[in-house]
Amino acid sequence: MSTQWQREVNQAQTDLDRMRKDYQAEQYMLTDELKKKREIEIANKEKMVRDLNTRYFGYEGELFTQRKRLVQPIQDKIFNAAQQMAVKHGYDIVFDKSEGITIIFADPKLNKSDELLSYLGIKTK
Repeated sequence: MSTQWQREVNQAQTDLDRMRKDYQAEQYMLTDELKKKREIEIANKEKMVRDLNTRYFGYEGELFTQRKRLVQPIQDKIFNAAQQMAVKHGYDIVFDKSEGITIIFADPKLNKSDELLSYLGIKTK
């Protein structure tokens, strides 16, 4: 999917580059009205290319959504297995070292957030 989307973005960028090149070559022969019209067309095409790129590859774009849709079930399965293993063996914390250190599971009794808030003078619940 991403390859197809990248081709589409690249084609739109190629079209935009051609429009700019044609305009630069012809601008001296165009009337002011035609220059303005072509500049607006180029600006619209630039916006379209940016929007297309964002739609496919931006934060929460199509690629992000597809990856999340495909990866989330696997991550949930791993999390559930880690949690079951931790409870069964009495582990307090399970770490994921694959990309830095991430806590996959922590026994709720280790959560000291309410105590910290109390030290800060903030009442909870």
